[in-house]
Amino acid sequence: MSSPKLLLDYVYEHEAARPDAVYMTQPIGGGAVLDYTWGQTLDQARRMAAHIKSLNIEPGARIAILSKNCAHFIMAELAIWMAGCSTVAIFPTETAQTVAYVLEHSEASLLFVGKLDTWEQQQPGLPAGLHCIAFPLAPRNGFDTWDKVVARTEPLKGKPGRAPTDTSMLMYTSGSTGQPKGVTHNFERITRASEGIVGELHRYLDQTTELRVLSYLPLAHVFERSWVSCSGMVLGKGRMYFAESLDTFVQDLNRARPTYFISVPRLWLKFQQGVFTKMPPKKLDFLLSLPLIGGIVRRKVLKGLGLDQVVMAGSGSAPIPAELIDWYRRLGLNLLEGYAMTEDFAYSCGSNPEHNAPGCVGVALPGVQIRLSEEGEVLVKSPGQMVGYYKRPDLDAQSFTPDGFFRTGDKGELHANGLLKLSGRVKEIFKTSKGKYVAPAPIENRINAHPMVETSMVSGVGQSAAYAMVVLAESLRPQLNEAAVRDRVQSELAELLQQVNQSVAEYERLQMIVVTQQPWSIENGMLTPTMKIRRSQIEASVEAQLPIWYANQARVQWH
Repeated sequence: MSSPKLLLDYVYEHEAARPDAVYMTQPIGGGAVLDYTWGQTLDQARRMAAHIKSLNIEPGARIAILSKNCAHFIMAELAIWMAGCSTVAIFPTETAQTVAYVLEHSEASLLFVGKLDTWEQQQPGLPAGLHCIAFPLAPRNGFDTWDKVVARTEPLKGKPGRAPTDTSMLMYTSGSTGQPKGVTHNFERITRASEGIVGELHRYLDQTTELRVLSYLPLAHVFERSWVSCSGMVLGKGRMYFAESLDTFVQDLNRARPTYFISVPRLWLKFQQGVFTKMPPKKLDFLLSLPLIGGIVRRKVLKGLGLDQVVMAGSGSAPIPAELIDWYRRLGLNLLEGYAMTEDFAYSCGSNPEHNAPGCVGVALPGVQIRLSEEGEVLVKSPGQMVGYYKRPDLDAQSFTPDGFFRTGDKGELHANGLLKLSGRVKEIFKTSKGKYVAPAPIENRINAHPMVETSMVSGVGQSAAYAMVVLAESLRPQLNEAAVRDRVQSELAELLQQVNQSVAEYERLQMIVVTQQPWSIENGMLTPTMKIRRSQIEASVEAQLPIWYANQARVQWH
């Protein structure tokens, strides 16, 4: 009886069965692109694998990739695996300090450097003497180049395999609550999770639908790595497109015309706000309600977003307002929310045609078990479950129940039909001076549903009442020096405050909404590389002003 296939087995099958089929499309600037077939991809990966082996790096060594998404990221990962090593991907927006920490903590033997926007600031984080190889689209540097290496190296022959229990990758969490943790995954578990994801895709992609996907969320993050990269290695059919830059994103999306598209709530919200800059929400709602015109408007809006061909759209990584899901579904986009984490290779919970309700994150995916602790914490056992935290057996002991369920740190409710609803993070729940606990996530979702708001944070530890901070929609921010616009924002947020307070328990009511005029970003440290808010940093940035805001008792305040 043969052993179950692993990712490399699938890849070798595609190399043999469809060597001339285009696998990846890479923009190279000026509107030009390069296509890579399965045969070309594996030829380059085999040559790089042979080069890695020639360096006499020990089996199982960690090899790092610091790059934005590109075709050579995929090739490098395959080469690393074929050479008997493990991948460590670093978020391309990380600081030099974090780059240095990950490279040192993982004991990386080699680093691939690729597409980057802030290389000059990151380069000081590289340890002296670390062997580096530059991808074709890397910023200027003095490293040996990918193209030169593959040109002078003969390809590795045969089908070099890996054991199911071999470490495939270390995935470093985005560090929303401190130092990133290295999550260890092996080939067996990431393959089983990837197969499960492909099973979910088959619910929507029939034999006549070509799979086209735009890879733009960081491949260093588990969502993109599992639901796009590794599942694509299992599936083998379809094409992966890459984005050139933020400025060309619309053109990149329209080039791909994806049939499958995943994003995070912050970007789904930005897409919506982009629509609202062209058509006010009330006018759009009216047009959508008209029998004939509504269908034309739906198609036009989705085509403008580059999403008119999408048959499956997903949102993950953070909670998304139920109202936002409803809005996309009114447009005819099948937007489904899922729930997972780095620790289970993004394979735990998802919506499907039979089980989906805005506000819920779906049901347990095949092979996954979900239950709640006595305290209401969501506990998960998944086929994609991590082996453990790298060099942190203390965290392993804290993170699992005696019978092997992972403690997610999320509070939730399980409905009779299996649907899971999240109600916030266990550790994010805070207590006001009145001794009452407030869960920020459900309140933030209500606030984030407002078209003026890009994102928000609810806090108030030890205060008499909670407060909310909001970042306004990008289109509004340049207009705030106009008195009429500022007055309108003030008025609508005051109304929003009243609506939110009417919908929550008395002890959860907000005293005020604070408008921050400095947007939160990855660069200023207020967002993680996956665009989650860093609560402690945001709270610390306004700590000195809180007594003044609470004292003047204005419903809307400016920061």
